Amino acid sequence: MESLFCWPKSVPLLGGQCMKAVYLLSNPTGTMKLYEFVIIFGCLMLFLAQIPSFHSLRHINLVSVVLCLAYSVCTAAACIYIGSSSKGPHKDYSLKGNTQNRVFGVFNANAIIATTFGNGIIPEIQATIAPPVKGKMFKGLCLCYAVVIMTFSSVAISGYWAFGNQAEGLILSNFLDDGKPLVPKWFIFMTNIFTILQLSAVGVVYLQPTNEVLERAFVDPTSKEFSTRNVIPRVIFRSLSVVVATTIAAMLPFFGDINSVIGAFGFIPLDFILPVVFYNLTFKPSKKSPIFLLNTTIAVVFSILGVIAAIAAVRQISLDAKSYRLFANV
Repeated sequence: MESLFCWPKSVPLLGGQCMKAVYLLSNPTGTMKLYEFVIIFGCLMLFLAQIPSFHSLRHINLVSVVLCLAYSVCTAAACIYIGSSSKGPHKDYSLKGNTQNRVFGVFNANAIIATTFGNGIIPEIQATIAPPVKGKMFKGLCLCYAVVIMTFSSVAISGYWAFGNQAEGLILSNFLDDGKPLVPKWFIFMTNIFTILQLSAVGVVYLQPTNEVLERAFVDPTSKEFSTRNVIPRVIFRSLSVVVATTIAAMLPFFGDINSVIGAFGFIPLDFILPVVFYNLTFKPSKKSPIFLLNTTIAVVFSILGVIAAIAAVRQISLDAKSYRLFANV
């Protein structure tokens, strides 16, 4: 079910934001709203989600990795160019808000970090679908975290250096200053297209574990894969997953807030609490052994962190709700 969390978190929303950016570059006075682009991207994913199995995605997965590296390199290069040129905005690295807001902001940020870097659990879920689990899981995690470190970290560091506390949740938005591009238009077009294509690929990958769970419950394994008995429930449940996620993204297009909520309620328990608890329950190490004490400490610390992060996430949504509205054009 983690993949279903990931969907409303980012994929349709980010896809819609990138499409809107391309649209505004071509037509600065355009009147189309963000939710319209989210729906357009959702329609694209509605088609791609019908790819029968995860094995069918092996080539798409490779393309996704290449595209991820490509847009990360482009984004980092653009940030370095803007930050070192006279076109760049004034850099302000100060922390905003009073002490209370800063403290809650720290826990809110921890939840967002858990969401961003917790995606390593996706290869783990996918690896358990088919044996051998251990070898596939290890290779998948190694590749996952290698790509994460190279991409997310380079973009985060260069983006914060270039824009300071003015950095947006989608750093590509900072490449326009009052509608004026800070880097060549063709470069912004190219980076956004890379991002849209990569989001399309990774969105399909994220859906596969959920698809597997639903289809095991509702399809007939004794019938052929493309028989009417199996095709109809597959289309219905895959389409339903995409429609629900796209609707949520269009209604609540608040990237940071959604990330923090999912991190607090989803990724922190799944990544840091449940694994060590299940280890102690399954292997039953001695309660005086270092591994039991370490696992217990991790579970307690991250349980406390998760509760505070959840409070911070809900608090931030309640504060932002005063200025946000459904289907906002942010």
